[in-house]
Amino acid sequence: MPTEPISEVVPPVAHVEAKANALLFLMLLLILGSLAYVMYARGVFESTQQLVLVAEDAEGVLVGMDLTYAGFPVGRVQRIELADDGKARLLLQVPRKDARWLRTSSVFTMERGMVGDTRLRVFSGILSDPPLPDGAQRPVLRGDITAEIPRLIGTLRTLIENVETMTQSESALNQTLDGTQKMMQRLQGNYGALGVVLGSDANAKKVITALDRTNALLTKADEQLFGPKGVADDTQAAIQQLNAMLGEARLSLKKVDAVLSEAQLIATNARIASTDLGSLRAQVDASLRKVESLVNEINRKWPFARDTEIKLP
Repeated sequence: MPTEPISEVVPPVAHVEAKANALLFLMLLLILGSLAYVMYARGVFESTQQLVLVAEDAEGVLVGMDLTYAGFPVGRVQRIELADDGKARLLLQVPRKDARWLRTSSVFTMERGMVGDTRLRVFSGILSDPPLPDGAQRPVLRGDITAEIPRLIGTLRTLIENVETMTQSESALNQTLDGTQKMMQRLQGNYGALGVVLGSDANAKKVITALDRTNALLTKADEQLFGPKGVADDTQAAIQQLNAMLGEARLSLKKVDAVLSEAQLIATNARIASTDLGSLRAQVDASLRKVESLVNEINRKWPFARDTEIKLP
């Protein structure tokens, strides 16, 4: 006989609605907590200041990209906009605690490599400069290595063409090397560098012959000047005679000096004697004037005298 299925009766769960509401509330708390943590990790609740970087273009720059200093993030791109002058403006938020690494002399760069993303970097060489103010606007220097590839290729092509031109058989470099080789062969010749400088061995031989003749003439002149009977000996004897004559002249000058001293003494005595004679002459003139006045006085008081001449002794 067929068996009938046995159905199990599940007892109802108590307070299902309350538990479901509690679970939903717990999930909401977890979502809000996660969101708050993410916002905290992103620095939403951190005190920041704004920095504006101006670049030629914003290719490769994304919102949320870090601005690094010495490899550490000190700022984050919040918004990218196109200015009226056609340049890209990157608005960054810099935490206050990291703003001390940004100075008025800081340099900002945008580096694009052949492999990897674009990077924003800041270099602060003088940390003693004033800090960068809030809302400051600074230009960005580009360091795009891919932009240099076409110029490098053109330079390399020009270099290869120049090398091909230089290595041709009729190029100036080959001619110079041939000339250098010929010169080295001539340097190894009989007359060496002298033959190279003068242009030929014949000219070098003439110069050497002239030098030999000059040396012979100098040797002969040396013998005539400084030999036993050379001009130097005669000159030395004449100098000795001249020294003797100068010695005699020196003695004569000493005698003349003595005579001049005596003459000077005599002249001094004669000058003193002439001074005394002048004073004596003055006294005689005074006496004659007195005598003349006395004679005139006698003639005036003795008018009957006829012979008024007075003979002076």
